[in-house]
Amino acid sequence: MKEYNITVVKTNNPNILKFETNHFLTKGKNYEFKNIDDAKNSPLAQQLFYLPFIKTVYVSGNFIGLERFDIVEWEDVKDEVAQQLVEYLNSGEPVVLEEAATQKVAVTVYAEVTPNPAVMKFVANKAIVPTAFEFKNIDEAKNSELAKQLFHFPFVKEIFIDLNYISVSKYDMAAWDDITLELREFIRDYLADGKEVVSEAAVPQASEVKNIPAPETVELDDTSQQIVDILEEYVKPAVASDGGNILFKSYESDSKTVNVILQGACSGCPSSTFTLKNGIETMLKNMMGDKVNSVVALNG
Repeated sequence: MKEYNITVVKTNNPNILKFETNHFLTKGKNYEFKNIDDAKNSPLAQQLFYLPFIKTVYVSGNFIGLERFDIVEWEDVKDEVAQQLVEYLNSGEPVVLEEAATQKVAVTVYAEVTPNPAVMKFVANKAIVPTAFEFKNIDEAKNSELAKQLFHFPFVKEIFIDLNYISVSKYDMAAWDDITLELREFIRDYLADGKEVVSEAAVPQASEVKNIPAPETVELDDTSQQIVDILEEYVKPAVASDGGNILFKSYESDSKTVNVILQGACSGCPSSTFTLKNGIETMLKNMMGDKVNSVVALNG
């Protein structure tokens, strides 16, 4: 039987906490429960609503999101809630009673150009993965059936999947005008069938890029943590809107150099160097003063 662990993660909304698990909880679907009657198909959510401060329960991918009423502060109850979730999950009881997918899922997908002319971003109207995944070839895509099938298109070079979008990198042999519609319809039909985008086995891969630990899994010095916070709050949203991702790798205190990793549409993008030097580097210098001299990027 699986053994579950819980990591408590803050969100931009002080009333909502995410309780992330080390295993997937749903089969690619997202659930929101407003009250105990609404949660009739989720024994876990029903149990959580017996806590008087729980306002809303979200279940998606590998996390449970909880919104509280103002009668308590999360600092006073989060450990108790985490322990209750661990005990419930390890008891083997169901999280959500998911019905067999016998009908199409209502989903729309649109194509969006990116600053990288070799990459097109396909955006869904729903979350499809809990975190970012990058696949450079079909061998790396063994835990993603969607990515594997996309690699069967001869013009697909690399794939990056994050939250509600898929960035596809193509070979020069094909023009986007000729292949965009075909790719969009394929991705839409795949998602509409309710199929799994990534398997549970892919989760550890998401926190490792070329064997580099994710910042949240290692002890960071104060300067590195400041850099991570700035990247998360100011840089990542803009990069994600372009179909890419940026990850903190390291900070070299002697040279005051910040090393980052670019993924998705940002990886190999002709304009990424300009963006790095005139955007990210300038921002870090302005916000951190003489602690930062330069930013160096690696392609994911």
